[in-house]
Amino acid sequence: MQTIVSQQVTESVTRAAVFLVLTLRPGSDTAATCRALSGDLAGIVRAIGSRLPDTKLSCVMGFGADAWKSICGTHAPKGLHPFKELKGKHHAVSTQADLLFHIRAARMDVCFELATHLMDRLGDAVASADQVQGFSYFDNRDLIGFVDGTENPVDGAAREATIIGDEDPDFAGGSYVIIQKYLHDLKTWNALPVAEQEKIIGRYKQSNIELADDVKPSYAHNALTTILDEDGKQLDILRDNMPFGDPAKGEFGTYFIGYARSPERIERMLENMFIGSPPGNYDRLLDFSRAITGSLFFTPSADFLDSVPDMKADDSSATKD
Repeated sequence: MQTIVSQQVTESVTRAAVFLVLTLRPGSDTAATCRALSGDLAGIVRAIGSRLPDTKLSCVMGFGADAWKSICGTHAPKGLHPFKELKGKHHAVSTQADLLFHIRAARMDVCFELATHLMDRLGDAVASADQVQGFSYFDNRDLIGFVDGTENPVDGAAREATIIGDEDPDFAGGSYVIIQKYLHDLKTWNALPVAEQEKIIGRYKQSNIELADDVKPSYAHNALTTILDEDGKQLDILRDNMPFGDPAKGEFGTYFIGYARSPERIERMLENMFIGSPPGNYDRLLDFSRAITGSLFFTPSADFLDSVPDMKADDSSATKD
């Protein structure tokens, strides 16, 4: 049986990252340009990363639903659709884009160089929807002061949580990824007593130990983002969130990026956060953190990316009305 090679979805959290989010421009060469880059991506990453192997440079490429149709020209993965907007006490906006490049390394200069080469290759075929440089903050804390990604699965459990298997055999080895950019009201957040912050997150701030169930409120962030299947088994996702910011502009944020073998897992978490579980029991962290973007992408296997340039997609379908 042939082994399918996945993209580097389950790479460990790095010190630096670039989140490059793009939209396709109308044009007869757009799809062909993107397909050509897809096939060359692994080689470009190897070439740049080989100069500084200790930085562990990696890049995951994802496609939005419209881009999949125009670039890949095949039937779509079962769970691929635009990001679902949610409106409750707070608003999860949909700003669906076409392409995602999730670039990771131990140093920002290596991430930056790869992003530069990708944009040079894509040229006029794309426009930038968003570009964020993320950084590791002390002991993997976000800018609100709590450790992020504590419950991330590792090794085999990470692959089980993120990589598609027999449930969609044509796209085995792939994964889904949802991204959201959150801006924090740090002035208001930091004015809260630490004990109140801990109830909102569901963990002690200094030690990172989870609050006991008889102490933790039902609206705690980690309570609402823990979901179970019909047999009571926890359904994991893999988060690779990164802080970002611009102190001169008063901008402080967290870039949420979650990988899963089904987008429904992350969508259920977001419904619990924004609508509430039960409805109205929403995530109180959203009183201080505002989502300003939202996109869903499919990240095919590395083998699939290599084969995209050979597909006979209709390039004209990349032109948007």
